[in-house]
Amino acid sequence: MTLVGGAGGADGADGAGGAGGAGGAGGAGVDGAIMSAMTEHPATDASSDKQRVLEFWEALYARDWDRIASFFTVDSEYTDVASPADDVARGPEQVVARLRLGLGKISGYEHDLRLIVAEGGTVVTEHTETWHWHTGEQVTLPFVSVQELSGGSILRWWDYWDLSTLMNAAPDWWIEDIAAGYL
Repeated sequence: MTLVGGAGGADGADGAGGAGGAGGAGGAGVDGAIMSAMTEHPATDASSDKQRVLEFWEALYARDWDRIASFFTVDSEYTDVASPADDVARGPEQVVARLRLGLGKISGYEHDLRLIVAEGGTVVTEHTETWHWHTGEQVTLPFVSVQELSGGSILRWWDYWDLSTLMNAAPDWWIEDIAAGYL
């Protein structure tokens, strides 16, 4: 597994005053927008959020379904952006059911974490998953995962990836199985 940190100071914050800096004209402009954003999205500990997501990936790639469920609340949402817009798993039970549907019948997979950055309660992970089926097929899927956290729980997880990459490689029996759904 490869881990490459983000650019900048502590999780991208370099401590500089930004455009306009202290004493800018009337407190408006960039500084005003930053203050507004900070009020709307209270500061979180980006390092803790990153660590929590790393722990989540560890549980996911171990297929530890009970541990995976512990990362989500009843209000949490997870979807693959490639799926229909209304196809969103809500709460720990649905999230785990959705993950089991796709991952439960593959014979193995590897995770290559390329980049993980965190800011303001959001963690973005660039990674690949290589899936293997017992019938010999395999595919490497590039992902960008966006996860919003609060209090150590993942509240929103949106996975961005290319559906055709998966469908062109997956065996027909697996596609038929997932088409039945998880509910």
